[in-house]
Amino acid sequence: MASKLRIAFLTHEPFYPPSGGGSAEAVYLVQEMVRRGHAVHVFGPQIDAAENVQKKFGVSLHPFTKWQMGRYAKFRNFKYVAYPFFLERMVAAVAREIKFDLLFSQHAISAVAAGKLKTKLGVPVVMNFPDLLTGFMETWPSYIAPKPLVHALMRYEISLPVRYGVDGVCAISDEFARRLAARGYPREKICPIYYGYDAAAFPLRTQLPPPGQPPVVVMHGSFDAHHLGEIAFGTVKFVVAKKPETIFRFVGRRTAGLEKFLQRARTIPNFKFEAAGFTPYAEVSKQLASASVGIVPYEESAGTHCAFVAKIVEYVATGLPTVCTPLQSVRSYFKNDPLVKFSEFNGADFGSKILAWLDTPAANWQPHAATSAARVQAELDWQPLCRKAVDFAEKIISGV
Repeated sequence: MASKLRIAFLTHEPFYPPSGGGSAEAVYLVQEMVRRGHAVHVFGPQIDAAENVQKKFGVSLHPFTKWQMGRYAKFRNFKYVAYPFFLERMVAAVAREIKFDLLFSQHAISAVAAGKLKTKLGVPVVMNFPDLLTGFMETWPSYIAPKPLVHALMRYEISLPVRYGVDGVCAISDEFARRLAARGYPREKICPIYYGYDAAAFPLRTQLPPPGQPPVVVMHGSFDAHHLGEIAFGTVKFVVAKKPETIFRFVGRRTAGLEKFLQRARTIPNFKFEAAGFTPYAEVSKQLASASVGIVPYEESAGTHCAFVAKIVEYVATGLPTVCTPLQSVRSYFKNDPLVKFSEFNGADFGSKILAWLDTPAANWQPHAATSAARVQAELDWQPLCRKAVDFAEKIISGV
C-alpha cells in the first residue's frame, strides 16, 4: 500500500447525494481512498448537511458557494464554463495551508482547473474522465451547438492530458483511451476503468413478471438530450404499431428532454407510458425487476461511443433482456452476452430487437441471466473498479 496521501478531489457535481450520470462514481472513489487511510479533501459545489456528509465519509469538504451548481441548475452550461477558474482559486488558497500529494479531478470541467494547478502547485495530477463530456453535444441541434464549435470543444477536452502534461488518466472505456492515445498521450499512462454500479442495489431478480400482463419496456437515467431522440421516437412508433398493449416506463426525473419526448410520443396512436419522476438509486431495481426489456436508444456521437453506459450494466445485473444501439465502448464488452442485443442506429431496427425479445420464450434466455449477472458483479461493481482506479493513482504517485 502507498504511504498515506493528502488528496485534493476536484469535482463540478455535488458530492452527495449523487445527482445522476457520472456523479455516483465520485462517492465510491472517495470511499476507497479513505479506506486506504488517505486524507481526502473534496472541492465541489455546496451541498446540504455538509457536516453530516463529512462525518459519514471521513472527508473534508470545501464548498463552492458563488452560485448553485448541478445538472438541473439554470444556465448550467454557462456556469460550467466559468467554474474551473473559481475552482482553481479555491484549491490554490487551501494549498497554502495544506501540501497536497495528489490532485484527482473528476470529469473534464474540473480537469481544466487541475491541469492549471499542476504547474502552479507542482503537484502530481490524475484526471478521471467518466465520459467525453463535449462529445454528447454532437446530437444537439446546430442552432444551439454549431458543429464546428462542438468539434473544437471535443479536441480541447481530449487534449487536456497532453496540454497540461498530467501524470495519469483514468478513462471510462477502451474507446476513450484509444482517442486519448491518438491525441498523443502515452498509452501506458491511461487506465480504462469502465463505469460501475452498486451490486447491492441491483440484485438479480428472483421471478419474472406474471404471464398475460402487457409488456413493459423500461429506460432509466437522467434523460438528457442525447437519450431521447429520433431513434427513441422511431422505436416507440415501431413497437406500438406491432404490439399496441406495450407500456413504456421512464424511471427518473421528468426533465425538459423527457417532457418534450412524451409530448411528441403522445401523437402516436396507442402510446402508453409510465413516468413517475425522480426515483432514489436504491429503488430503481424494483422498476427494472417488473419490466420485460431494458433499452438504451442513444443517438450516435463521439460522447455515446466513448461512454460505458451504466444502464446496460444495471439491466444485466438484474437479469433483464436489453437492447442498445451499437455504441463502441459497451458493444466490445457485451458483444457475447446472451442478455444484450445491439441494433442499428435507427428506430425500426431497434424496435424489431425489442419485439424479438418479447417474442422469445423466457426459457430461451433466463438460464443465462445468472451467469451474465455474476460477470458484471465480479468485474463492474464499484468496489473492484475503484480499487483499480486508486491502485493506478497510487502507482502514478510512487513513480513521480
